[in-house]
Amino acid sequence: MSSNRALLEVIALDAEDAVAAQSGGADRLELVTDMAADGLTPPVATFTSIRAAVDIPLRAMLRLTDGFSAGGAADALVHAAEGLREAGADEFVLGFLDDHGQPDLVTIERLLAVLDGCRWTFHRAIDRAADRDALRKQLADLPGLDTYLTAGSATGVDDGLSTLLAEAARAGEPGYEPRLLVGGGLRLEHVPRLLAGGVTGFHIGGAARPGGWTAPVAASAVREWREVLDA
Repeated sequence: MSSNRALLEVIALDAEDAVAAQSGGADRLELVTDMAADGLTPPVATFTSIRAAVDIPLRAMLRLTDGFSAGGAADALVHAAEGLREAGADEFVLGFLDDHGQPDLVTIERLLAVLDGCRWTFHRAIDRAADRDALRKQLADLPGLDTYLTAGSATGVDDGLSTLLAEAARAGEPGYEPRLLVGGGLRLEHVPRLLAGGVTGFHIGGAARPGGWTAPVAASAVREWREVLDA
């Protein structure tokens, strides 16, 4: 992937999704299960079947319960991370907040000890943070953090557009070095404005599934996004 090409990440639930997404032009996949809970950690068997089916990068979700608190699941999260690492996973997606909307650094750092330098995305927990800017600065020195998945707002890109453009304009500042990966209610009509504002990462889930979440990823839908991003 050339450095000036926008990155397109697609949610994949299984190998069928993964093959369709890659053939449509996806650069990377986010692997999850249970979209009714907004995407939880996939089983190791799902990871291995997808890894065998495609050769693009895969980011596996580390999240065991709906919401953005680790709750009492920190030990189980560590165990899940260890299992995925042993199966060959080398990129991840995670993000946890405490009851006050601050980053749960204890849980995050326990997971990063298992990840051992792997690259990872801090996901849409940032859209529920008490202070986005403070969160970025608190996480700035964590190893492997190279991406923020965000809609700019808890309610989606429509409401978050101005925040996304403001953050894109700060790229390279302390806390703003990671790539902005925009997702959450993202539609094709948002893309030209985001590209013009310097956004280089786009994340789609439902938009890759014209038949809804019970239907597989459609390569044609992914290809439409690829063409708009490359136009």
